[in-house]
Amino acid sequence: MARPIAAAKARDPALDVGLVVAGHGRHYVVQTPEGREVLCHPRGKKSEVVVGDRVRWQPTNQHGDEGVLEGLEPRRNLLYRQDEWRTKSFAANLDRLLILVASEPVFSESQLARALIAAEEAGIEALILLNKVDLVEPARLARERLAPYRAMGYEVLEVALKSRDARSDHASAQSDHARALLAGRLATGATLVLGPSGTGKSTLVNLLVPEAAALTAEISTALNSGRHTTTHTRWYWLDAARQAALIDSPGFQEFGLQHIALTELARWMPDLRPHLGGCRFHNCTHIHEPGCAVRAALARGEIAPSRHRIYEALREELGRTKW
Repeated sequence: MARPIAAAKARDPALDVGLVVAGHGRHYVVQTPEGREVLCHPRGKKSEVVVGDRVRWQPTNQHGDEGVLEGLEPRRNLLYRQDEWRTKSFAANLDRLLILVASEPVFSESQLARALIAAEEAGIEALILLNKVDLVEPARLARERLAPYRAMGYEVLEVALKSRDARSDHASAQSDHARALLAGRLATGATLVLGPSGTGKSTLVNLLVPEAAALTAEISTALNSGRHTTTHTRWYWLDAARQAALIDSPGFQEFGLQHIALTELARWMPDLRPHLGGCRFHNCTHIHEPGCAVRAALARGEIAPSRHRIYEALREELGRTKW
């Protein structure tokens, strides 16, 4: 759990409490319980605040539309992203991951696995959404690749989203179907939607949050950061009662898994987990040792070869960073 911004003031009842709904650099948009949005800055040079955080803040001008962050409320969970340079936290207090993949372009199973491992470790429900199922042969191949994930118990929903440029009756019917399909699943809690470029994530966000573009433009103005703001995470309410929210995150290469202990990796993979504890050696790596229950399950076809290859690759990666 992150350190408080200011431990002495983190629980000060005189401070206002708000929700971080957007951020760029050292600028954050905090939403009050009444729905008012305030531009806030942290004290000091560093800030660990992310979208989804509940924070304590106080105004810095007479209008009350600017403030300073004074305290960070305890988090239920925290997710990390990573690129070739660093790992960084980017969203907190989530109830669900909606992972969007497409029949075309071919999705990265490694990226999907990383997202699911991050969700498992954080105790966050994960839902997979397969888009472009109207492409018959690519969709068939995508279903085959997703079969191990269905077998693990992950729910895979299928849609054929069309952009606003496709204004046919068929496209409208498909959009209505997708909205209805997701309505019950996203009715409560905070859902982070993920998807690489080309999967239809922007189409999905615009379908579920028609005012998303306008809200993003307002945040851009508030942060004075123009087009760059759209590359950062943003929280949108899905209902007037503010019981359900969608968090749109920019496309990024990988989920950060550096906080996961090397010996715990297999525990967060549902197809490997049932076989843990059955190995001959208590410190089995599940890669080369004799008497390995995981490798035996792999040989029996209970674990997909692609999944074990992903485990090996991630274990090697974590091993390089743990020493």
